[in-house]
Amino acid sequence: MAEATTAAPAADAVLGAGDAVTIWERGVPARVRWAGRAVMIGALAACVAIFHDDLPDLGAVWRVLIHAGPGWLACAVVAQLASMAMFARVQRRLLRAGGVRMSLPRAIRMTYAGNALSTTLPAGPAISVAFNFRQYRRAGAPARLATAVVLLGGAIMTGGYTVVALAALVAEPRSRAFAVAALILLAAFAGLLVLAGRRRGSGPAALVRRVLHPVMGHRLAAPFTGPLCEGRAGLRLRPADWAMLTGASLLNWVFDILSLAAAGRAVGLHAALYAITLAYFAAQAAGSLVPLLPGGLGAIEGSLAASLVAFGALAAPAGAAVALYRLVSFWGVMGAGWLAWLAVRAGERPAETLS
Repeated sequence: MAEATTAAPAADAVLGAGDAVTIWERGVPARVRWAGRAVMIGALAACVAIFHDDLPDLGAVWRVLIHAGPGWLACAVVAQLASMAMFARVQRRLLRAGGVRMSLPRAIRMTYAGNALSTTLPAGPAISVAFNFRQYRRAGAPARLATAVVLLGGAIMTGGYTVVALAALVAEPRSRAFAVAALILLAAFAGLLVLAGRRRGSGPAALVRRVLHPVMGHRLAAPFTGPLCEGRAGLRLRPADWAMLTGASLLNWVFDILSLAAAGRAVGLHAALYAITLAYFAAQAAGSLVPLLPGGLGAIEGSLAASLVAFGALAAPAGAAVALYRLVSFWGVMGAGWLAWLAVRAGERPAETLS
């Protein structure tokens, strides 16, 4: 009974901190949000209109699909498995830095299950956050540590996403100057955050904290930074931990992009890797800004195929590559995720019976 009394407020706290959709809706006027979505829908419609004659015929896509190379298709599956494993390792390492041990198979099951909840249910991201929080608590993490793992893990993955996207822009000559400047600014900001997070030292660290206070204390950032700062006291992250977390977050996105590239090679699509990467991030943005269906269905497929065609790919291989990639990265991962969720629930029932 005492544990239930302390756990309920903690769950409310992590939902309030982790539900970025709620923070977004509170901080940005509705007309601005709808205007942004209208612009993205208009951009997608413009792409369809411009490349209408180049969009693939379903019959042509099917003919390409049935001749897909099994070796490259296997590579796409392996890359997707590696991507999910990297995400699980980030969570596992953060828990270990807080003194909580979780086996890798358990972390992988939790990762797949949380992904399935996030991509298929209404308000899925918030439900996924609550699910992960509960699993951290069951593993022995205090409420503050579990909240810090949720928030810091999200920040690390977002940082990796940004770095990979900017690195792809560096390969494009027209955007190289902007991308290099953005990477330098990002590295400087990350250095300031590391310095501000030092537990000792009242000189430079205190100065950086005073400089960053207006940003960290802003009404949009405070729901995240407050619980994160409270929970970070329980984390003991060494340089080796930061190196592993950075590498795993980067590899999570890199392996996902390589899965797309392998799906393309399986159907004869030979595009430059930077072009595939830029098309990938354009599709991710479309899926985030136009959340018409769970998992970005429709928006991701349409924008990814249109982007590949814009970079010079033929229509039928582009459509087939997108179909194979989404079969592996969305439908396959989602199916595995619900099986993992059933396994997690089956493991919880004996513990609940014993308690």
